[in-house]
Amino acid sequence: MAARSTPAQTAAVPMLRPVVLVACLACLQCGGRSNTPTGPTAPPTNPLPPGTPVPPTTVPPSAPQIFVGAGDIGWCGSPGPEQTARLVDTIGGTVFAVGDLAYFSGTRKEFLDCYDPSWGRHKSRTRPVPGNHEYVTTGASPYFDYFGALAGPSGLGYYSFELGEWHAIALNSLLPVNDGSAQAQWLRMDLAASHSKCTIAYWHYPLFTSGPNGSQTQMRDVWRILYGADVDIVVNGHDHLYERFAPQSPDGGRDDARGIREFIVGTGGASPYNFVTASANSEARISNTYGVLKLTLQSGSYQWEFIPVSGQSDFGNGSCH
Repeated sequence: MAARSTPAQTAAVPMLRPVVLVACLACLQCGGRSNTPTGPTAPPTNPLPPGTPVPPTTVPPSAPQIFVGAGDIGWCGSPGPEQTARLVDTIGGTVFAVGDLAYFSGTRKEFLDCYDPSWGRHKSRTRPVPGNHEYVTTGASPYFDYFGALAGPSGLGYYSFELGEWHAIALNSLLPVNDGSAQAQWLRMDLAASHSKCTIAYWHYPLFTSGPNGSQTQMRDVWRILYGADVDIVVNGHDHLYERFAPQSPDGGRDDARGIREFIVGTGGASPYNFVTASANSEARISNTYGVLKLTLQSGSYQWEFIPVSGQSDFGNGSCH
């Protein structure tokens, strides 16, 4: 949102007395010089003829923004959290964490023992969302205590921020997300206030998946709001695998013109899952490995790369609506 400008206060200009004017003229006639040094005089400019259109000022695009991360991370005893944290060690930018960060109950001890030793070293640049395992502990309070202001308003966990020319929206899929909910109302207002051409949203539960947890249909109302605002990308976790979908509508129809591209990246360190049956519009499916998703967010476009600890990768690019 552009910053509001306030009317400048006009300072009163003191009137020069005649004596001062005479003295100044006398100094000029005597060749007197000011003691204040002056810079070089710029050559005169030739004004454009009347009626000549002024060429528009070109604003250079901002530098690409890196958004990297995963979900389903802090599984004590698994090598995955440290392996994926080492991948993030080599990548700059902002880190996302799409829920289920401290297994199995999101307690303070689990955050300190199972998440902090690995992904905790990226905590200061992480913008997280909670998952269902955080809410095994009432109100996900250890999650909010651990991340503090990085997780948005305490107890709510949904917020937005800017990534260069992109608008990023973090949602809490464990709170009510139906059309009349407080979160849905906030989402509409947030989208209406954004002036960014490109938008990414992320949360834990996926609407579309080929994994064993199945599609979380309670997220369809959120998808309808995002689709109506021409949002470009959605990132989720929950299923412990990597999947990429073609752009599609909230009802699952292929839509290359206005559809949202969904990524599932529940590969941060928890025990991997296998796929069940390929869902419609599923374009890439990788299982049985840990890894992170790296998004390069540019002016009007984006690139994706799934970086595995070992095995198959996935990469490509797309344009904003």
